[in-house]
Amino acid sequence: MSKAVLVLENGQVFTGLAYGATGRTLGEAVFCTAMTGYQETLTDPSYHRQIVVATAPQIGNTGWNTEDSESLLGKRSSVRWVPGEPGSGPYQTWSADFIDHDDPGKIWVAGYAVRNPARRVSNWRAGSTLEGELADQSVVSIAGIDTRALVRILRENGSMRAGIFSGDALASTEEMLDAVRAQPSMAGADLAAEVSTAEPYVVEAAGGQARLRVAALDMGVKANTPRMLAARGVEVHVLPSTATYDDIRAVNPDGFFLSNGPGDPATADAAVALTSEIVDSGLPTFGICFGNQILGRALGRGTYKLKFGHRGINIPVLDTATGRIAITSQNHGFALEGEAGEEFDSPLGRARVSHVCANDGVVEGVELLSGKAFSVQYHPEAASGPHDAANLFDKFVQTMEGNRS
Repeated sequence: MSKAVLVLENGQVFTGLAYGATGRTLGEAVFCTAMTGYQETLTDPSYHRQIVVATAPQIGNTGWNTEDSESLLGKRSSVRWVPGEPGSGPYQTWSADFIDHDDPGKIWVAGYAVRNPARRVSNWRAGSTLEGELADQSVVSIAGIDTRALVRILRENGSMRAGIFSGDALASTEEMLDAVRAQPSMAGADLAAEVSTAEPYVVEAAGGQARLRVAALDMGVKANTPRMLAARGVEVHVLPSTATYDDIRAVNPDGFFLSNGPGDPATADAAVALTSEIVDSGLPTFGICFGNQILGRALGRGTYKLKFGHRGINIPVLDTATGRIAITSQNHGFALEGEAGEEFDSPLGRARVSHVCANDGVVEGVELLSGKAFSVQYHPEAASGPHDAANLFDKFVQTMEGNRS
């Protein structure tokens, strides 16, 4: 391994070893507290343009496989395409039980920072190593740094712009710091279109027997979300982030889904306007993560950037109606304004804050009191876990069935 450095915009420098690809990468430095599931983290489109710092000290033990990547649906080589024209426009379908074992899944993170990379892989499903996959996909990363110290800096000062430099990209500290500071901030970043599908496609219901149909707005959807719906007999039409009201209606859906995704929700005016129109029409609507912020904005709530965000698979969320706590998977740096249990008038009807984070009180869910639209800030599809919130997909199905009847 050769030398690599990680440079923060506040001028602090961490020196370690090149890991994965060598060169230069820029992004927002954030940390993830998950002890497992690094492959799911690295392939989550919501991490686009971010340098992820792993708090778990040893990373890479289970290598890399072709089953666990969360970006499988975003790669045209990973799906079985069948021509078809449900609704209007060019469509392609994907069989939910089909996996291309030659497709490793796209890595979306800008870079990766770890303490102690595993020297050998120990998992029967592994087809390659983590370092090898990072190198193959040109993801510049760094190993051997004090990630505890780095995470403390990010907790105390907040997520900040950063860069990893190795090989020919190594330069004087001043030159590298200038490059870090010259990159745009995550605040104001409009990134959903960069991770969305370019063309609509369909994920078939399990067994091919669809009892409901959902139009899903892809702002960075994770692969497990359509799978969770398909397992419940839902045919999912995944549409580009630029989809219009007419595009949604052409699908003739029973419900509308707002996916997760990267960037600042304050930039997503088109998605907010579309959501307002859809919800106002009475179509049942469910959103997660970025989708929660979109629905919240449609309900008239503002958004703001968190100091260092919520990223991990061990974050407690309080349901303000029942008092129950769910341990959840999360990945977000922005949040909705509001207080636990708060009810308010919105342009779309009476609404309330339905969930909050038990750690810091951040809004984790909103809903219309009519029950027609709801969203959560966390990930009920939760690959690689936990599964406390999977019942939200059942709630969405029940809402659609009730609306149909």
